[in-house]
Amino acid sequence: MAKIAYLLLCHKDPEAIIQQAERLTAAGDYMVIHFDGHASDQEFDEIRATLKDNPNVCFTRRRIKCGWGEWSLVQATLKAIEAGLEAFPRASHFYMLSGDCMAIKTAQYAHQFLDRHDCDFIESVDFFESNWIKTGMKEERLIYRHYFNERKHKRLFEMSVALQQKLGLERKIPADLQMQIGSQWWCLRRRTVESIIDLVKKRRDIIRFFRTTWIPDETFFQTLVRHLVPEPEIQSRTLTFLVFTDYGMPVNFYNDHYDLLLGQDFLFARKISPEAKDLKRRLGRLYMAEDVEFQISDEGRNLYQFLAQRGRIGQRFAPRFWEAESTLGRDRELIMVVCKKWHLAKRLVHRVEEMTGTPALGYLFHEEQTPLPELGGIETSLDKRNRHRRALMRMLFDYFGAKRMIVCVDPSGLELLQDFSSDRSTTRILNLECRFSDQDLLDHAQRSGLLGPQTPAQTRDRILPTIRNDINHEVDRIREAGFSDYHALRESDDRAQIAQTLNAAFGLSAQEVERMTWDKGVFAD
Repeated sequence: MAKIAYLLLCHKDPEAIIQQAERLTAAGDYMVIHFDGHASDQEFDEIRATLKDNPNVCFTRRRIKCGWGEWSLVQATLKAIEAGLEAFPRASHFYMLSGDCMAIKTAQYAHQFLDRHDCDFIESVDFFESNWIKTGMKEERLIYRHYFNERKHKRLFEMSVALQQKLGLERKIPADLQMQIGSQWWCLRRRTVESIIDLVKKRRDIIRFFRTTWIPDETFFQTLVRHLVPEPEIQSRTLTFLVFTDYGMPVNFYNDHYDLLLGQDFLFARKISPEAKDLKRRLGRLYMAEDVEFQISDEGRNLYQFLAQRGRIGQRFAPRFWEAESTLGRDRELIMVVCKKWHLAKRLVHRVEEMTGTPALGYLFHEEQTPLPELGGIETSLDKRNRHRRALMRMLFDYFGAKRMIVCVDPSGLELLQDFSSDRSTTRILNLECRFSDQDLLDHAQRSGLLGPQTPAQTRDRILPTIRNDINHEVDRIREAGFSDYHALRESDDRAQIAQTLNAAFGLSAQEVERMTWDKGVFAD
């Protein structure tokens, strides 16, 4: 029957490590612990003292100081393999674990599973042909030497790569190796890890190459297993269930994921949240159970992706709390100031806020950095704000305890104006129709990414008339939309016209209007 030597790379939480070691060895399996050299000596001493009488636990002779993406992680793993081979001659399989992993099947199930499959389980796909790397550098991981950690010394990391690129210091991959990539959470047979240890002792060139490779724990074992083991004896998959977000971050599992995890065709799961106390308790109790039947549905990753996509477009299983209503309320008044020159609109509405106490916000539907209170998550991105715009405004009315509010809108936001104007609340629109110099248009084009600082003058000259026409078209569409409570201020208006418009839009007194137009000037740049 299979006997597993678990290779545990960890750096924190002694209590959890001790519990994991006692749980996994209670079924007759083994554990090799590598406790990071950066971590507390006191914590390491606590782990070692507690487990010293457990014959199925051993420790690496040397604690490597590990860094994410560095060779040190592979080095620590090799030390754990060597310790396991020496201490546990009956171990048939070596299984990589982290402190965040937990078994999602029984020990009985795991042993029977490995007995049925005489092969190595390691995700291993072609480095260059596959699409395994979603973001960041790819070939540069291998062809350049990496002496700095990107997370600790990002500038030095980037400068080193740039310098090697400039000087043409590309290096060759060892000729007989076909580079592979995959998850670092693998399960290998004893004879496979023995072959790897023998190979690296003979081939120092392999160590030299991978020592300066970036994130080698995703390529070292994946490549060497393919180099040493016949294709039919490799299953290119991990036995540890893990899900990644679109940003490459692992998804955490919580108490309510117990049934989902048991249904996956894996032996372990990562990452179990530190907060999931009940999930850890239930999974820990499960491992020692016998004759448990598992209904494998294996839908976990697809289900996560489906729910994540539904969440992005606002169609989860149930409406969120901010989706319960769709109107601002009949007794509320929303004043929308439309202007392409954002600084003018912001200055105007904040001046009105100072005079009247009416809450005023900037371009919250156009500018990510607009200061907003915490509203349960709806405020966190432009996408959410625009998708649930009425709900957002209703929550802002509630937050400020106001009956009237002012927001700024870019002229491109005609749909916003139409949506709020159709609401049962009172919606008033003030359009600031500005003149635009060529420099104004150039600044706008650079802010929006249409032009850059180094764009040739000929290109600028060709595109500026198009931008001017586009802005004029936006203003014309708003004029022609037929809004019932619409007001416009033009730079050609005299003081009397300005005062009349500001009074109609904001209800300002004659004295307030006089102070505003005298002190600041509505259109003064």
